[in-house]
Amino acid sequence: MWKNNRLAKLLGIQYPLIQAPMAAATTPEMAAASTNAGGLGSLGAAMLNPEALLADCRALRERTNGSFNINFFVHKEPVPDPAKDEAARELLTPMYKAVGLDDVPEAQVPFPSFDSEQLEIMLSERPAVVSFHFGLPDANAMQSLKEYGAVILCSATNVAEAKELEARGIDAVIAQGFEAGGHRGTFAEPYEAGQVGTMALVPQIVDAIDLPVIAAGGIADGRGIAAALALGAEGVQIGTAFLRCPESLCNSVYRDALTNAGDDATRITSAFSGRPARGIENRFMREMAGSEDQLPDFPIPNTLTGAMRVASAKTGTPEFMSLWSGQAGALGRDMPTGELMETLIRETNEVLARLGG
Repeated sequence: MWKNNRLAKLLGIQYPLIQAPMAAATTPEMAAASTNAGGLGSLGAAMLNPEALLADCRALRERTNGSFNINFFVHKEPVPDPAKDEAARELLTPMYKAVGLDDVPEAQVPFPSFDSEQLEIMLSERPAVVSFHFGLPDANAMQSLKEYGAVILCSATNVAEAKELEARGIDAVIAQGFEAGGHRGTFAEPYEAGQVGTMALVPQIVDAIDLPVIAAGGIADGRGIAAALALGAEGVQIGTAFLRCPESLCNSVYRDALTNAGDDATRITSAFSGRPARGIENRFMREMAGSEDQLPDFPIPNTLTGAMRVASAKTGTPEFMSLWSGQAGALGRDMPTGELMETLIRETNEVLARLGG
């Protein structure tokens, strides 16, 4: 059975079921509820300033005695390009006017790649699990995290990336299939090499490395979890299914879009942030198609599109919002995080029992 398997023991949890660390959507309440239900709760901390990161870590610790995961981005710092910044502002001006705004903000770097301040907070707060997206930090940071006992996870979108992560000394690999919502974790060029579906990706990574593999992408219920286990994964990470939980930071416009989205509603875009991410298609994506290479480096476009996204939500339209969602979004359910986690565990047990697992 999957309860208390190798990965679950490594993470210090009952069931190897991870609530994904979705930046700007997850909360200490969501992460704690996931952990308290027997899985691993996660907090997407990439966009938090040091004060907010510290406060959220402590708020999470107050709500659970169990293991939890803090996640960061490890991206290349953007190269300044004032000409490109201004060109992007001109490109976005008509869309700003469409939501009732006049001026596109100045281009700025909204948050750093994983840095020394974030590392120091991790060393002081000592979460059981620290995970990364877009690759790993330097060897010194990795060693510091390992010295206090952190379990380190990172996303891979192809076999070559998984092998590189194993060589760098991580503890388990998150196999992020092309179906997954939000930002693609691809960190090795070319980007197209990471466009592998979960069903094909998981068994190939399982065969290629000796670490536990966590399946992610297109999984939203017990059937998907059982299928991932059958492919050789020792655990599953689920994101989009938790966005409709009341503990999520998603606003009502976003929730409605998730509720009404079908299986063909999403596509990949880099128009919001400067990096490829999967979300529900809307007017902004369509109008930016073909112009995405005109944007400055990730994560600068977040500052250029941020006010537009907020205004779009305030006017009650999803057309200019970043509606991150995986391809299994239509399988989502409206229920509290803890109840959803318990439901996923029960469904998986039922499927495995039916299959004789």
